[in-house]
Amino acid sequence: MLRLQTPVTDERCRTGISYNDRIMMLGSCFTENIGIQLRNFGFEVCINPFGTLYNPASILNSVERMLDRRPFGIQDCIRIGAGDTRFCSFSHHTSFARGTEEEFISSANAALEKAADDFHRCTKVIITLGTSWCFRHTEKDMIVSNCLKRPAGEFRHERLSVQETADALERIITLCRERSLSDPDFAPKEFIFTVSPIRHFKDGAHGNQISKATLLLGIEEVISRMDKEDVLSRVDTSEDGTAKGCADYFPAYEIVMDELRDYRFYAEDMCHPSSQAVDYIRERFLSWALPEDEHARLEENIRLFRHSQHRQTASASPASSK
Repeated sequence: MLRLQTPVTDERCRTGISYNDRIMMLGSCFTENIGIQLRNFGFEVCINPFGTLYNPASILNSVERMLDRRPFGIQDCIRIGAGDTRFCSFSHHTSFARGTEEEFISSANAALEKAADDFHRCTKVIITLGTSWCFRHTEKDMIVSNCLKRPAGEFRHERLSVQETADALERIITLCRERSLSDPDFAPKEFIFTVSPIRHFKDGAHGNQISKATLLLGIEEVISRMDKEDVLSRVDTSEDGTAKGCADYFPAYEIVMDELRDYRFYAEDMCHPSSQAVDYIRERFLSWALPEDEHARLEENIRLFRHSQHRQTASASPASSK
Protein backbone atom coordinates (compact mmCIF):
# COMPACT_ATOMS: atom_id res chain seq x y z
CA MET A 1 0.00 0.00 0.00
CA LEU A 2 1.18 3.50 -0.84
CA ARG A 3 2.20 5.41 2.28
CA LEU A 4 1.00 9.02 2.30
CA GLN A 5 2.31 10.06 5.72
CA THR A 6 5.10 9.33 8.16
CA PRO A 7 3.40 8.05 11.33
CA VAL A 8 4.98 8.87 14.66
CA THR A 9 5.47 5.68 16.60
CA ASP A 10 5.75 5.85 20.36
CA GLU A 11 6.16 3.27 23.09
CA ARG A 12 3.55 2.80 25.75
CA CYS A 13 3.57 5.46 28.46
CA ARG A 14 5.73 4.55 31.44
CA THR A 15 3.72 6.71 33.84
CA GLY A 16 0.23 6.64 32.38
CA ILE A 17 -2.92 8.31 33.65
CA SER A 18 -6.03 6.75 35.11
CA TYR A 19 -9.49 7.75 36.18
CA ASN A 20 -8.15 7.15 39.69
CA ASP A 21 -5.60 9.96 39.27
CA ARG A 22 -5.86 13.58 40.25
CA ILE A 23 -4.19 15.49 37.44
CA MET A 24 -2.55 18.92 37.38
CA MET A 25 -1.93 20.38 33.92
CA LEU A 26 0.45 23.32 33.51
CA GLY A 27 1.75 25.13 30.46
CA SER A 28 0.77 26.67 27.14
CA CYS A 29 -2.75 27.09 25.79
CA PHE A 30 -2.38 23.63 24.24
CA THR A 31 -2.58 22.37 27.84
CA GLU A 32 -5.97 24.01 28.16
CA ASN A 33 -7.26 22.56 24.88
CA ILE A 34 -6.45 19.00 25.94
CA GLY A 35 -7.20 19.58 29.63
CA ILE A 36 -10.73 20.79 29.00
CA GLN A 37 -11.43 17.67 26.95
CA LEU A 38 -10.08 15.42 29.71
CA ARG A 39 -12.30 17.20 32.23
CA ASN A 40 -15.31 16.87 29.92
CA PHE A 41 -14.68 13.13 29.71
CA GLY A 42 -14.67 12.57 33.46
CA PHE A 43 -11.06 13.01 34.58
CA GLU A 44 -10.32 15.03 37.71
CA VAL A 45 -8.17 17.81 36.28
CA CYS A 46 -6.88 21.18 37.50
CA ILE A 47 -5.82 23.32 34.52
CA ASN A 48 -3.38 26.24 34.73
CA PRO A 49 -4.42 27.75 38.09
CA PHE A 50 -2.37 30.91 37.29
CA GLY A 51 -3.41 31.07 33.65
CA THR A 52 -1.44 30.13 30.56
CA LEU A 53 2.28 29.56 31.11
CA TYR A 54 4.66 29.32 28.18
CA ASN A 55 8.25 28.89 29.36
CA PRO A 56 9.89 26.46 31.81
CA ALA A 57 11.01 29.20 34.25
CA SER A 58 7.47 30.51 34.70
CA ILE A 59 6.15 27.00 35.27
CA LEU A 60 8.84 26.41 37.91
CA ASN A 61 7.95 29.70 39.62
CA SER A 62 4.29 28.69 39.76
CA VAL A 63 5.10 25.27 41.22
CA GLU A 64 7.30 26.87 43.88
CA ARG A 65 4.49 29.27 44.76
CA MET A 66 2.02 26.40 45.17
CA LEU A 67 4.45 24.36 47.27
CA ASP A 68 5.30 27.28 49.56
CA ARG A 69 1.76 28.72 49.59
CA ARG A 70 3.52 32.08 49.42
CA PRO A 71 0.71 34.67 49.31
CA PHE A 72 0.56 37.55 46.88
CA GLY A 73 0.90 41.02 48.38
CA ILE A 74 0.92 44.66 47.44
CA GLN A 75 4.47 44.28 46.11
CA ASP A 76 3.16 41.88 43.45
CA CYS A 77 0.47 44.22 42.12
CA ILE A 78 1.13 45.66 38.67
CA ARG A 79 -1.11 48.07 36.82
CA ILE A 80 -1.77 46.76 33.32
CA GLY A 81 -0.49 48.91 30.47
CA ALA A 82 -2.06 50.09 27.20
CA GLY A 83 -4.67 52.15 28.99
CA ASP A 84 -6.02 49.27 31.10
CA THR A 85 -6.34 50.52 34.69
CA ARG A 86 -6.81 47.13 36.33
CA PHE A 87 -4.24 45.38 38.53
CA CYS A 88 -2.64 41.98 38.04
CA SER A 89 0.77 40.37 38.68
CA PHE A 90 3.61 39.17 36.52
CA SER A 91 2.73 35.62 37.64
CA HIS A 92 -0.82 35.68 36.24
CA HIS A 93 -2.75 35.80 33.01
CA THR A 94 -4.73 39.03 32.57
CA SER A 95 -7.98 37.11 33.19
CA PHE A 96 -7.01 37.41 36.87
CA ALA A 97 -6.90 41.22 36.73
CA ARG A 98 -9.15 43.21 39.07
CA GLY A 99 -10.14 46.84 39.45
CA THR A 100 -8.20 47.49 42.65
CA GLU A 101 -5.08 46.11 44.29
CA GLU A 102 -7.11 44.82 47.22
CA GLU A 103 -9.51 42.96 44.95
CA PHE A 104 -6.67 41.40 42.99
CA ILE A 105 -4.79 40.28 46.12
CA SER A 106 -7.92 38.73 47.62
CA SER A 107 -8.84 36.92 44.41
CA ALA A 108 -5.27 35.80 43.67
CA ASN A 109 -4.72 34.37 47.14
CA ALA A 110 -8.05 32.53 47.14
CA ALA A 111 -7.08 30.95 43.82
CA LEU A 112 -3.61 30.17 45.18
CA GLU A 113 -5.01 28.29 48.17
CA LYS A 114 -7.20 26.13 45.96
CA ALA A 115 -4.33 25.54 43.52
CA ALA A 116 -1.98 24.58 46.36
CA ASP A 117 -4.54 22.09 47.69
CA ASP A 118 -5.01 20.61 44.21
CA PHE A 119 -1.27 20.33 43.68
CA HIS A 120 -0.82 18.80 47.14
CA ARG A 121 -3.28 16.00 46.25
CA CYS A 122 -2.52 15.46 42.56
CA THR A 123 -0.77 12.26 41.50
CA LYS A 124 0.05 13.17 37.89
CA VAL A 125 1.49 16.43 36.56
CA ILE A 126 1.31 17.09 32.81
CA ILE A 127 3.55 19.95 31.67
CA THR A 128 3.33 21.38 28.15
CA LEU A 129 6.18 23.69 27.20
CA GLY A 130 5.39 26.33 24.59
CA THR A 131 8.61 28.27 24.10
CA SER A 132 12.08 28.74 25.53
CA TRP A 133 11.86 32.46 24.78
CA CYS A 134 10.92 34.59 27.76
CA PHE A 135 10.78 38.19 28.96
CA ARG A 136 12.76 39.38 31.97
CA HIS A 137 11.59 42.50 33.77
CA THR A 138 14.81 44.45 34.08
CA GLU A 139 13.97 46.42 37.24
CA LYS A 140 12.65 43.41 39.16
CA ASP A 141 15.18 41.04 37.51
CA MET A 142 12.55 38.32 37.11
CA ILE A 143 11.23 36.24 34.24
CA VAL A 144 7.55 37.06 33.91
CA SER A 145 4.67 34.82 32.94
CA ASN A 146 2.88 37.73 31.31
CA CYS A 147 4.08 41.19 30.27
CA LEU A 148 0.65 42.68 31.08
CA LYS A 149 0.88 45.04 28.09
CA ARG A 150 3.56 47.04 29.86
CA PRO A 151 6.01 49.07 27.71
CA ALA A 152 8.53 46.89 25.86
CA GLY A 153 11.40 48.92 27.31
CA GLU A 154 10.72 47.42 30.75
CA PHE A 155 11.75 43.95 29.55
CA ARG A 156 14.66 42.07 28.05
CA HIS A 157 13.91 39.30 25.55
CA GLU A 158 15.90 36.15 26.40
CA ARG A 159 16.01 32.51 25.41
CA LEU A 160 16.59 29.83 28.01
CA SER A 161 19.36 27.37 27.21
CA VAL A 162 18.98 23.60 27.08
CA GLN A 163 20.73 23.43 30.46
CA GLU A 164 18.41 26.02 32.01
CA THR A 165 15.36 24.21 30.61
CA ALA A 166 16.48 20.84 31.98
CA ASP A 167 17.43 22.38 35.34
CA ALA A 168 14.00 24.01 35.71
CA LEU A 169 12.17 20.76 35.01
CA GLU A 170 14.49 18.76 37.25
CA ARG A 171 13.94 21.31 40.03
CA ILE A 172 10.18 20.77 39.81
CA ILE A 173 10.56 17.00 40.13
CA THR A 174 13.11 17.28 42.94
CA LEU A 175 10.98 19.70 44.97
CA CYS A 176 7.97 17.40 44.69
CA ARG A 177 10.01 14.33 45.59
CA GLU A 178 11.50 16.03 48.63
CA ARG A 179 8.08 17.20 49.80
CA SER A 180 6.54 13.74 49.43
CA LEU A 181 9.37 12.30 51.57
CA SER A 182 8.95 14.90 54.32
CA ASP A 183 5.14 15.18 54.27
CA PRO A 184 3.18 11.90 54.25
CA ASP A 185 0.04 13.76 53.14
CA PHE A 186 1.74 15.12 50.03
CA ALA A 187 0.93 12.76 47.16
CA PRO A 188 3.94 11.37 45.24
CA LYS A 189 3.81 12.56 41.65
CA GLU A 190 4.62 11.25 38.21
CA PHE A 191 5.26 13.62 35.31
CA ILE A 192 4.41 13.71 31.63
CA PHE A 193 6.17 16.35 29.52
CA THR A 194 5.19 17.47 26.07
CA VAL A 195 6.01 20.32 23.68
CA SER A 196 3.18 22.38 22.26
CA PRO A 197 2.80 22.21 18.47
CA ILE A 198 1.62 25.85 18.49
CA ARG A 199 4.11 27.89 16.50
CA HIS A 200 5.38 31.12 18.08
CA PHE A 201 6.00 33.08 14.91
CA LYS A 202 6.45 36.34 16.82
CA ASP A 203 9.96 35.00 17.40
CA GLY A 204 10.37 34.35 13.67
CA ALA A 205 10.33 31.02 11.85
CA HIS A 206 13.94 30.24 12.73
CA GLY A 207 13.55 31.50 16.30
CA ASN A 208 10.53 29.24 16.76
CA GLN A 209 12.45 26.19 15.55
CA ILE A 210 15.42 26.97 17.80
CA SER A 211 13.02 27.39 20.71
CA LYS A 212 11.25 24.06 20.11
CA ALA A 213 14.58 22.28 19.70
CA THR A 214 15.76 23.73 23.02
CA LEU A 215 12.64 22.45 24.78
CA LEU A 216 12.94 18.99 23.22
CA LEU A 217 16.60 18.69 24.20
CA GLY A 218 15.87 19.97 27.71
CA ILE A 219 13.14 17.39 28.27
CA GLU A 220 15.34 14.63 26.87
CA GLU A 221 18.14 15.68 29.21
CA VAL A 222 16.05 15.66 32.37
CA ILE A 223 14.41 12.31 31.59
CA SER A 224 17.84 10.86 30.85
CA ARG A 225 19.14 12.18 34.19
CA MET A 226 16.28 10.58 36.08
CA ASP A 227 16.71 7.26 34.34
CA LYS A 228 20.37 7.22 35.34
CA GLU A 229 20.17 8.63 38.87
CA ASP A 230 18.18 6.65 41.39
CA VAL A 231 18.07 9.68 43.67
CA LEU A 232 15.86 11.45 41.12
CA SER A 233 13.76 8.50 39.97
CA ARG A 234 12.09 5.47 41.43
CA VAL A 235 12.30 3.11 38.49
CA ASP A 236 10.65 -0.29 38.81
CA THR A 237 9.21 -2.85 36.43
CA SER A 238 5.60 -3.08 35.33
CA GLU A 239 3.67 -6.31 34.84
CA ASP A 240 4.62 -6.53 31.15
CA GLY A 241 8.32 -6.24 32.00
CA THR A 242 8.83 -2.70 30.69
CA ALA A 243 10.70 -0.08 32.67
CA LYS A 244 8.53 2.29 34.65
CA GLY A 245 9.82 5.70 35.67
CA CYS A 246 8.48 8.85 37.30
CA ALA A 247 8.51 10.86 34.05
CA ASP A 248 7.84 10.38 30.36
CA TYR A 249 7.45 12.36 27.13
CA PHE A 250 4.44 12.45 24.78
CA PRO A 251 5.29 13.50 21.20
CA ALA A 252 2.45 15.96 20.51
CA TYR A 253 4.79 18.28 18.60
CA GLU A 254 6.12 15.48 16.41
CA ILE A 255 2.63 14.13 15.65
CA VAL A 256 1.45 17.49 14.35
CA MET A 257 4.67 18.16 12.43
CA ASP A 258 4.91 14.71 10.81
CA GLU A 259 1.46 13.12 10.75
CA LEU A 260 -0.63 16.28 10.33
CA ARG A 261 1.77 18.26 8.14
CA ASP A 262 -0.98 20.08 6.27
CA TYR A 263 -2.41 23.56 6.80
CA ARG A 264 -5.94 22.13 6.91
CA PHE A 265 -5.04 20.98 10.42
CA TYR A 266 -4.35 24.56 11.53
CA ALA A 267 -6.69 27.34 12.62
CA GLU A 268 -7.07 30.53 10.60
CA ASP A 269 -3.95 32.08 12.15
CA MET A 270 -1.90 29.19 10.69
CA CYS A 271 -0.13 28.80 14.04
CA HIS A 272 -2.64 27.08 16.35
CA PRO A 273 -3.85 23.54 15.62
CA SER A 274 -7.44 23.23 14.41
CA SER A 275 -10.11 21.63 16.58
CA GLN A 276 -9.76 18.50 14.46
CA ALA A 277 -6.03 18.36 15.18
CA VAL A 278 -6.64 18.88 18.91
CA ASP A 279 -9.14 16.01 18.90
CA TYR A 280 -6.62 13.79 17.12
CA ILE A 281 -3.89 14.61 19.64
CA ARG A 282 -6.28 13.91 22.52
CA GLU A 283 -7.17 10.52 21.00
CA ARG A 284 -3.50 9.66 20.52
CA PHE A 285 -2.63 10.81 24.04
CA LEU A 286 -5.34 8.74 25.74
CA SER A 287 -4.54 5.71 23.58
CA TRP A 288 -0.92 6.09 24.73
CA ALA A 289 -1.49 6.87 28.41
CA LEU A 290 -4.76 5.25 29.52
CA PRO A 291 -4.79 1.58 30.61
CA GLU A 292 -6.65 -0.76 28.26
CA ASP A 293 -9.16 -1.70 30.96
CA GLU A 294 -10.31 1.92 31.24
CA HIS A 295 -10.99 2.55 27.55
CA ALA A 296 -14.57 1.32 27.78
CA ARG A 297 -15.23 3.81 30.57
CA LEU A 298 -13.68 6.55 28.44
CA GLU A 299 -15.87 5.75 25.45
CA GLU A 300 -18.98 5.78 27.63
CA ASN A 301 -18.00 9.14 29.14
CA ILE A 302 -17.40 10.58 25.67
CA ARG A 303 -20.84 9.34 24.58
CA LEU A 304 -22.53 10.85 27.64
CA PHE A 305 -20.75 14.17 27.20
CA ARG A 306 -21.68 14.46 23.53
CA HIS A 307 -25.26 13.52 24.34
CA SER A 308 -25.41 16.24 27.00
CA GLN A 309 -24.02 18.79 24.52
CA HIS A 310 -26.60 17.76 21.95
CA ARG A 311 -29.44 18.17 24.47
CA GLN A 312 -28.15 21.59 25.53
CA THR A 313 -27.97 22.72 21.90
CA ALA A 314 -31.46 21.43 21.21
CA SER A 315 -32.94 23.11 24.28
CA ALA A 316 -31.26 26.41 23.38
CA SER A 317 -32.70 26.42 19.84
CA PRO A 318 -35.72 28.69 19.30
CA ALA A 319 -39.01 26.90 18.94
CA SER A 320 -39.99 26.45 15.33
CA SER A 321 -42.95 28.51 14.17
CA LYS A 322 -46.14 26.76 13.30
